[in-house]
Amino acid sequence: MMARRTALSFIVLTLLLVGAGPLRAAPTPLVVEAALDREVVAPLLDAFRAAHPEIALDFRDRTTLEVDALVAEADPAPDVVISSAMPWQMARVNQGYARRLDSPAARRWPAWAKWRDEVFGFTFEPIVMAYRLDLSRHMAPPQTHADLHTLLTTERDALAGKVTTYSPLESGVGYTLHQQDARYTPRFWDLVAGMGRVDARLEGSTRAMLEGLSDGRYWLGYNLLGSYAMVWAQTHPEVIVQVPQDYSLVMMRMAFIHRDAPHPVAAEAFVDFLLGREGQRVLAGQTPLFSVRPDIVGPFTAARLRDQVGERLFPIPLNASLLAFVDPQRRAAFLERWRREFRRAEEE
Repeated sequence: MMARRTALSFIVLTLLLVGAGPLRAAPTPLVVEAALDREVVAPLLDAFRAAHPEIALDFRDRTTLEVDALVAEADPAPDVVISSAMPWQMARVNQGYARRLDSPAARRWPAWAKWRDEVFGFTFEPIVMAYRLDLSRHMAPPQTHADLHTLLTTERDALAGKVTTYSPLESGVGYTLHQQDARYTPRFWDLVAGMGRVDARLEGSTRAMLEGLSDGRYWLGYNLLGSYAMVWAQTHPEVIVQVPQDYSLVMMRMAFIHRDAPHPVAAEAFVDFLLGREGQRVLAGQTPLFSVRPDIVGPFTAARLRDQVGERLFPIPLNASLLAFVDPQRRAAFLERWRREFRRAEEE
């Protein structure tokens, strides 16, 4: 009797399972901690989800300093880490937080845009100036760093409180950009003093600067991320984006798989997609993040940017030299000089 009931239960369970259709495995979770605006990168995320329905992507948009802290403090660790604060990313990789990616896409990636097959620069983003359209009614908009310095000197009263740039204290990418500027132009500290003379407002993000430009609080912004500024300008015609004509820094978003990634296979699939032809095609055609790959055609590619700006593009190098920028003594010395030069106007 018991055997008959057991057999009957098995038959009923089998029929129920057959009627319900084939069993499907639950999607694999994937946590990406990123200093990358979700609105800007949305086409890339959508394309990844379409290509990998078996992965449940959880993309978390944070500040550069928040992302850096989570690399060491998050429990569980994130699967993938993305940030524009290049020295901080390199430092975490150097501390052993990255998992090596051994894949055809990683091996083929340009040597100048990766380090030890552990961290990869997958975008090529110019650093720009931006200004309100009505600025031109008062003065000639700047096209070069020298033009900007001239305006800060000759239009001091008109620009008082109307200029904005990154705070090197509140933003990792802001600190990086100012450090790089100091490398490329001997007049950088004069520019900092000029911003101090007009009481420039220091912000923690490009978005904050763009919002200030649109609502009229600011007339002129310096060292904005070009990707964010270009997207903003598409729906805010009062904001004009200017790639500096004397030289333009180029920043790369750096991505790595965390060494303690809970879902390493999904993480590898995501980074491979960033580096692969399909992901880079989306970057070049549907976002202003600019594709790195030379075989990709579109409005936003490194090759096209070089054609437009020429040899005046200065990419921030992705190599061990970045580690110097997060050295505590060097950072403290730079920030102390920043404060001193920014306050120079009080002594004039």
